[in-house]
Amino acid sequence: MPRRVMQGVVVSDKMDKTIVVNVERRVMHPLYKKFITRSKKYVAHDEDNAHKIGDKVSIQECKPLSKRKRWEVVSEAAS
Repeated sequence: MPRRVMQGVVVSDKMDKTIVVNVERRVMHPLYKKFITRSKKYVAHDEDNAHKIGDKVSIQECKPLSKRKRWEVVSEAAS
């Protein structure tokens, strides 16, 4: 089964080799049929501490690296 890949914006880089990525998605409201923006934060592994706050990155699923870290940075996302 392929690994999920998501794109988001780095919102925290204070940890060592770890970043927090905010991923936004648009879903349709079941009753009002309007699009709503939903967001979720993912803790991702950044081996080289290369990404800073505000960078757009792609993350993909990986094996559990710690209690909350199950994602890794694949590359800098294209704008």
